Parts: sequence; structure tokens; C-alpha cells
Amino acid sequence: MEIRTVDHLEFFAEDAEEAAARLCTGFGFTVQGRGELSDHVSLLLRQHDITLLVTSPLTATHRAYDYLARHGEGIAVVGLAVDDAAAAFAEAVERGAAPLAPPRTLDPDGSPVTFAAVDGFGDVEHRFTSRRNPSGPFAPGVITERRQPAAGLLREVDHLAVCLPAGELDGAIRRYREVFDLEQTFEEEIIVGSQAMHSKVVQSASRGLTFTILEPDTSRDPGQIDAFVEANEGAGVQHVAFRTEDIVAGVRACGAGGVPFLSTPGEYYAALPGRLGQVGVPVERLRELSILADRDFAGVMLQIFTASTHPRRTLFWELIERRGARTFGSNNIKALYEAVEREQAAAQA
Repeated sequence: MEIRTVDHLEFFAEDAEEAAARLCTGFGFTVQGRGELSDHVSLLLRQHDITLLVTSPLTATHRAYDYLARHGEGIAVVGLAVDDAAAAFAEAVERGAAPLAPPRTLDPDGSPVTFAAVDGFGDVEHRFTSRRNPSGPFAPGVITERRQPAAGLLREVDHLAVCLPAGELDGAIRRYREVFDLEQTFEEEIIVGSQAMHSKVVQSASRGLTFTILEPDTSRDPGQIDAFVEANEGAGVQHVAFRTEDIVAGVRACGAGGVPFLSTPGEYYAALPGRLGQVGVPVERLRELSILADRDFAGVMLQIFTASTHPRRTLFWELIERRGARTFGSNNIKALYEAVEREQAAAQA
């Protein structure tokens, strides 16, 4: 099976209207569609190649009802763009995936879209999606759209970070390789003070789908991955990274929209020139906006993480600008987790 990219992400929310408004005001998305059935309401948000479906249950019969009760708001569906959703579904089930929704084709206007879903990790499902017309409607006959030109500073979903309970990482990587034909492209042990975590990355051959998957190292003190799994009551999406071509402008725009970002101590920037050399943005500008920088064999990466506004302090977001870099800011993990600990301490105070 060939997974080309992330077709869409579905976000389960207590109040779809309110959650969509936050994403539009904060991150520059626009509402381009709406669908309401007897058991749920969904709003369709777009920005360039990013599509978010924000869904709230109207009755206890919709899957979002139990998901929200167990996990709170979060990414519950990762839509995978493939050439033939029915064939991908059959192949995945034959390889051991649990079927969640059989293939269903929507075609009221000659632009067929097929959806089919299997289990992913925790309570997050993977929805194979194939479209005859990639620029056509999202779900014809179900979502009423008013398509507008793409706008905003965010271009695509760069990657999703996933937290797993201890002991589940190797099995998850093996499953993604064997069931979804993803390739493991990176791994490392990340140590932050007395805590540590294992990290592995799997990607589609196209590199249009990337999961950074984390589990805690139980030989060391419990840390933030343990805290996520406990608060989320199991595996889930810790953050979604949106790629931008101008992170400075992106941070300014999102900040003006009320998005809170994690701060970084000045010492980080004092050491930056000696560690990385020139990164294309003046250090003082990076310091002003708390943007992190890293370099790998292919180039430079600039990134920043939002503070979590989730009641359980689980889900947050990332903005990332890639200037050739292909990895994920390993040298910034320590700064990130120290910033999260400061934020959590302030919240508790």
C-alpha cells in the first residue's frame, strides 16, 4: 500500500463551534464546510494543504461521546490519502488491522470519495481516503462546503507526535512497517535530567506521513510521557506539527490571535551561535519570539511549541520551518521539556 500524505485530521471536541473558532482565530484556519447528522455535528477547516474536521457528538451513540469522556478533546482520526481506499482497507485487514468502518463511497456529483477505517494506536483510528478529484469536496453529500482560496501561513502537516505506554514502542513500529508499509527512519534515546524516553520515527515512502512515536524509559524516573499516558488514559497524539515557510511571521500571527507559546531561557540563545553557526534568522529575533533552532546533515530547522490549553495538559501544537533539515529537533527536546515543566509548575501554583 502506498500512503501519499495526511488527507485530514479529525478533532473530537466538546463544542465544535467553539473549538473551530479557537483554531481559526489562533492559527488562521477558515471554516469551509459544515455537516450535521442525528448524532454529531462537524465543521470543516482548511488552510493550504491542511484539512481539519472538528466534530462534536450530539448523542451518546456517536464514537466521539466515549472518546471525549475517556481522553478529553484530541485528534481521534488520522486520514491517510491513498489511491484506492477499499484496496488499502482490505490489505490492512489481511495484514492484521482491526476493521472499524468498511469502505463507503460518496458520489452525488461525480467526484467520488471513498472512506474506510482501521485501528491505529490507542483509540485513534486510521481512515483510508481516496479521491478522484483531490481538489473536490471533502465528503460530498455529507459536508456542505463553500470552498475558498487557501490562505494563512501554515502549509501542511509536517508530523504527528504520539505517546505510548512503556513497552509498546517496538510493537507499534513493527505494526506500522508490516501493516501500513511505513519505514523506520530514525531512533534515539532522549535523556532530560533524571527522566528519559525512547523515540522512533516512521514515515511513508513519499514522506508525506510522519509519526514520531515516544515511550517512557522505565529504568529512570517517571516523566512527561508517563504523565501524558496517565492523563490521556492511554496512547494518543501529543502534538501536531504544522509546517510553515516563515516561522517568524507565523509566530507573530498566531501570537496576535491569542496562541500561547512556551518560553525559552536566554541561556539557550547565548549558546546558539557557537552550537549551530548562522541559521538564517538573527539570534535576537529567535530570542524575542522563543523560537528554537537545530541543524542536521541536511540543513536547518526552526520550531516552536505552544503551551497546552487542554484541561489535562495533553495536546499541544508545533510550528516548524524546514530549511533543508529532515529530522525533528533532537537537540531542542531538552529545552522543550524544561519549558513544559516550568509551565506545569506555574499552573499548579
